[in-house]
Amino acid sequence: METPENPPWMEAEAVREALNASLAEYEPLMLVVAAMATCFLLFIVTSTVSSAVLVLSDHGLISTLTMIAFRFIKLIPGANDYIKKEQAKVIDKLQSSAKAEKLCWASELPGEGLGPLVLEQMKEIKSRDKHWQGHCSGAVYIGGNESEGHFALVNEAYSIFSHTNPLHPDLFPSIARFEAEVVAMTAAMLGSKSKSSGGQVCGNMTSGGTESILMAVKSTRDFMRATRGITAPEMIIPESAHSAYDKAAQYFEIKLRRAPVTSDFHADVKAIKRLINKNTIMIVGSAPGFPHGIIDPIEEIAALALQFGICMHVDLCLGGFVLPFAQKLGYPIPPFDFQVPGVTSISVDVHKYGLAPKGTSTVLYRNHELRQVLTEWSGGLYISPSMAGSRSGGLIAGAWAAMMSLGENGYIEIVRKLMETSKKIEAGIKKIEGLYVLGKPEMTVIAFGSRDIDIYKINDVMASKGWSLNALHKPSSVHICVTLQHVDIVDDFLDDLAAAVTTVRENPGKFEDGMAPIYGAAAKMPDRGTVRDILVAYMDSTC
Repeated sequence: METPENPPWMEAEAVREALNASLAEYEPLMLVVAAMATCFLLFIVTSTVSSAVLVLSDHGLISTLTMIAFRFIKLIPGANDYIKKEQAKVIDKLQSSAKAEKLCWASELPGEGLGPLVLEQMKEIKSRDKHWQGHCSGAVYIGGNESEGHFALVNEAYSIFSHTNPLHPDLFPSIARFEAEVVAMTAAMLGSKSKSSGGQVCGNMTSGGTESILMAVKSTRDFMRATRGITAPEMIIPESAHSAYDKAAQYFEIKLRRAPVTSDFHADVKAIKRLINKNTIMIVGSAPGFPHGIIDPIEEIAALALQFGICMHVDLCLGGFVLPFAQKLGYPIPPFDFQVPGVTSISVDVHKYGLAPKGTSTVLYRNHELRQVLTEWSGGLYISPSMAGSRSGGLIAGAWAAMMSLGENGYIEIVRKLMETSKKIEAGIKKIEGLYVLGKPEMTVIAFGSRDIDIYKINDVMASKGWSLNALHKPSSVHICVTLQHVDIVDDFLDDLAAAVTTVRENPGKFEDGMAPIYGAAAKMPDRGTVRDILVAYMDSTC
């Protein structure tokens, strides 16, 4: 006869006794510590694997392995303290120019108000701002100075309506009219009158390009949830797209997928197509992208959107008031607006090349179904189509004044100057030995780098000469965003740039006390989380 097997409870008891016997030689405290250490290690491994899965799907294998390596490096005794110490040095460097000023900043209300004298104090504080006239990339798009011409016009328009609020159209119908007309005029520039647009283009004004992008993303999320039942939304952007999409993804709980750009810095349409899945609600194209001034293949991206039944947003924040007029001037601008089937929303900044006061942008939708605003509360009827409730009627009035005062012919003449100036700067940069232009700029942004000289040191030398340019990563480069402030100083810029290249070439070991080491380190740093930590810490220390 076969020997009956031991019941399971007896086998479990035997295992327990064997384990107890093998552990009897260890101190109980050591066993507790080992158990706690094991749990901690399991937690680290689990969280790292979880993060790795997300990074792998969004950024690829190399970024994932780098993230895992840095996670474990920080566990080495002293390593995390060293990293934090190095981060503190960078933050201190970033803050160094403002430290002395901050000691004088007000931290509470003055006992006695300054009255009208406050204006004198404001002028004195303003006098310490950098000299930006003609020397900054982007930032200030209006030509001339602040006390005359178009500057004075928009300032006066703002002051007349500075107390108004479009949230109260019954009190301020003028502002409701101004906003509607700014939206309508902007939409007309971008194809709303063409048959291919569908004739229902609508929208509203916002505080800037970021809010316009946020509203377009939120509206698309809600639309796709209502019409397609998508509850785990994803959107696809090129690597060159604006950081506002990162904000939108965080705010509205949307998974962000990044597609690479091609060797000439256009969005890679094939890569975008590979990322589309059943949860994709939106794909994005820029006209142009902020870093390199390159217009993405909007027609091809929009065709993908139509093919898969998803939405497509065009970021025209920079190009909205240039490209339509550049086309009229005969420049070879590819299609980019509502005349392209598949484009469902567009963001356009009026405060850039529309020459309106800062804080004015528009978000446009192909039809009213895409823009839905629902509110329900005990305060009565309430509708607010943007992130903000109350808004400045003065800004809306300033935008209306800018557009109405310049008119189509005014903008065409402005764009003529801007495009000619941009082409001169691009040609001049190409003639400077050691520099090259990234891609083929199609508008007013020219990015340039160097294969044998530290471009960030060149940027530091330019800063010492009073120029404020934009440092870029991937690849390491710098760009200038051409405005009306640059029209008459092209030769000055190119002469200073050529001299800066010569200075750095002849003194390669210098300029280690400027921003170049910081930009260079950030560009080369494999762990982007460390860069993020530095930026967050810097933000926390400023306010």
